[in-house]
Amino acid sequence: MEQLSNLLGGFADILSPSALLFVFLGALLGTAVGVLPGLGSSMAVALLLPLTFVLEPTNALIMFTGIYFGGLFGDSIAGILMNTPGNSTAIASSFEGYRMARNGKAAQALATAAIGAFIGGMIASVLVVFFAPTLAALATGFGPAEFLALAVFAFVAISAVVADSAVRGLAALAIGLVLALIGIDQPSGTPRFSFGFPAMLDGVSIVVITVSLLAVGEVLHQAAKSGRSTEQETVLPSGRPWLSGAEFRAALPAWLRGTGYGLPFGIIPAGGAEVPTFLAYGTERRLDRRRSNPMFGKGSIQGVAGPEAAGNATAGTAMGALLALGLPTSATAAILLAAFQQYGLQPGPLLLERSGDIVWALLAGFFLAMIVLLILNLPFAPLWAQLLRVPKSYLYAGIAVFAAFGVYAAGASTVDLVIMLVVGVLGLAMRLYDIPVAPVLIAVILGPLAEYSLRDAMGNSENDPAVLVSSPITIVLYLLLVAGLVWSGWRKFAEKRAADV
Repeated sequence: MEQLSNLLGGFADILSPSALLFVFLGALLGTAVGVLPGLGSSMAVALLLPLTFVLEPTNALIMFTGIYFGGLFGDSIAGILMNTPGNSTAIASSFEGYRMARNGKAAQALATAAIGAFIGGMIASVLVVFFAPTLAALATGFGPAEFLALAVFAFVAISAVVADSAVRGLAALAIGLVLALIGIDQPSGTPRFSFGFPAMLDGVSIVVITVSLLAVGEVLHQAAKSGRSTEQETVLPSGRPWLSGAEFRAALPAWLRGTGYGLPFGIIPAGGAEVPTFLAYGTERRLDRRRSNPMFGKGSIQGVAGPEAAGNATAGTAMGALLALGLPTSATAAILLAAFQQYGLQPGPLLLERSGDIVWALLAGFFLAMIVLLILNLPFAPLWAQLLRVPKSYLYAGIAVFAAFGVYAAGASTVDLVIMLVVGVLGLAMRLYDIPVAPVLIAVILGPLAEYSLRDAMGNSENDPAVLVSSPITIVLYLLLVAGLVWSGWRKFAEKRAADV
């Protein structure tokens, strides 16, 4: 098949000492940053983004595959050993994982997470290889109205899903759109939100925004609550870092069920893997009640296996949606879209035609990253656990310095450092008022696409608004959006009613 030959060509491009080194470094750095409490996989990608600017595109992007998937596993290490998941996608697996760790099975819990991540990610990568070209071919039928509908779908769906309050989600969306509008309006040449500062006419770099909101905002947040936070007990791994035959057989169905939950959610703009991981967790919990010896609440291996496989399967198919459609379905995917754009690559239907060699090398990097991460994570879990002992004062001071160096290196501008501090304070305020960050990043990335698509659609139709809903694709997208909002509202209403009972 053509996909297999292209994938083999991608492997031929990356099976070199330099490419292998970059995949290894990406996996190492991504796991190291992801494992630290309060940072997580999104922060790993944002912090390490400036470091890749000196690399050629292929090496930089395959390094990001290691960072991307390594950060996800780092999230789970912190949750299992410290009950402090690095990202919300690792919350579900930390429930039973931490109980396993407290029962002396920390190494087995980490092994379950590592193998689950490997299985979920591998299956998702296989599907991406075979179906990403098909998605890209279908997306060639997209015009300005379809791209606008896609952007609106992402805006509203993510704003409604990732926040407990729709108002907070829409507030985050508005913040992102305002940041995206800073600079000169290209068609008219009119400055927007520049406040008379010439340095603002070029707009605010996505690197500055991501590092400021995620890294600097978190540093300020930790400083604001210093003295009020309570330290979680850290459980260091001991015993065998592999699973017995009985444990493997118990976890295998949960890995496969979790993968089944995660695969479709990667192409749905639902803000990440929170929904599929909790669906997988809930399924395993219901099945556990039927067993003669229920283990949930005592450290169930299925309670770790299902969510871990779901999270990585979602991450894998999210990359497929990003490559084929140019649609970031989570905050981390939005940052990766920015990484592509830094190299002049625009993910979407034409990416495979214009830069097919880079895309297939990147897809081959998915498989390589999974293997490297499995090799790294099974025997070296005790090493990652030692990072949890780093004092928070040293940790966040280092992050602040690292973020400042990264932002300055990206643009060589002291103005960017000032903007970093301002946006960092905004990130602090968002955390204090529980405003989610993901809609901001999605709006910053897709805001210009939505604006240009709206202008093109209206210009080509002599300002007839009916053109925005005149094709089957736009109608389907808007109907899916309405259905998703109804489902999200019903789910939140049901949860609130259950909590009141």
